[in-house]
Amino acid sequence: MEFMCFLQQKNLDKSNKWSLSVCVVVCVCVCAVMRCNLLVLKVLLSVLSTEMMMTMVQGVCSRMCSCRGAVVNCGKRGLTAATLPSSFPPHTSELYLNDNHLTSLPNNLLDSLSSLRLAHLHGNPWSCDCGILYLRGWLLKQRNDALIRNVTCSSPAHLRGRLVVYLVEEEVLESCRYWMCDLALASQISLFIFIVVQALLLASVILFLRRFERLTREAQRTAAETFTAEDDAQSNEYVMLKDRSM
Repeated sequence: MEFMCFLQQKNLDKSNKWSLSVCVVVCVCVCAVMRCNLLVLKVLLSVLSTEMMMTMVQGVCSRMCSCRGAVVNCGKRGLTAATLPSSFPPHTSELYLNDNHLTSLPNNLLDSLSSLRLAHLHGNPWSCDCGILYLRGWLLKQRNDALIRNVTCSSPAHLRGRLVVYLVEEEVLESCRYWMCDLALASQISLFIFIVVQALLLASVILFLRRFERLTREAQRTAAETFTAEDDAQSNEYVMLKDRSM
C-alpha cells in the first residue's frame, strides 16, 4: 500500500514538472511573438513617418498638373486665374504654365519656390493692368533672357505686344488710377444714396412726432371740454335742487 502511494506521488511530481515546462515554453513563445510584433510595428511606423515627411517636404501635386520629380507641368490645360493652383510643391525646379488662359498671377505665388530655376509662361493672354505688377516684379529678378522675351502683353490695346518686364510702372498704374476713380465714384454715389435715405427717415420721424403732438393737444382739449361740460351740468343740477328746496 505504501509502495502504491509512493508511485502515485512520483507520477504527480512528473506531471507537475511536465506542466510547468510546457507553461515556460508557452510563455517564452508568447514573449518572442510579442517582440516580433513590436519590431514590425516599429518598422511600419518608421516607414509611414518617413513617407509623411517626404510628402510634407515635397508638397502635393495639383490634379490640374502633372509632376515628375521636381518638374511640374501645368501647360496647355486651359487654366484661368480661377482654376490656377494656389500653390506648387516647394521642391519645384521647373514649372510649365504655358499656353493657358492666364491674364495675371496671384501675389506671392512663385515666391516660396526657392528651387525654381525655369518657368515657362509664354502663350498666355497677359493683361497689363494693375494685376500684372506682381509678375513684372518677379520677372525683373530673373536672369533668363528667353523667359523674359516670351512674356508679352495682350491687353490693353496700346500695350499689346510689349514685354511685361520692360513696362514702365507709370503705364501700368494708369489703369489702376482709372479703377480707383471708378471705385471712388461708386463710393460717392453709395454715400449720397445713404445720406438721402437717412434724410427721408429723419423727415418721416419729424412728421410723425408733429402729428403725434397735434393729436395729443386735440385729445387734451377734448378731455378739458368734457370735464367742463360735466362740471356745468353738476352745477346746474345743484342749483335746481336748491331752488326746489326753497
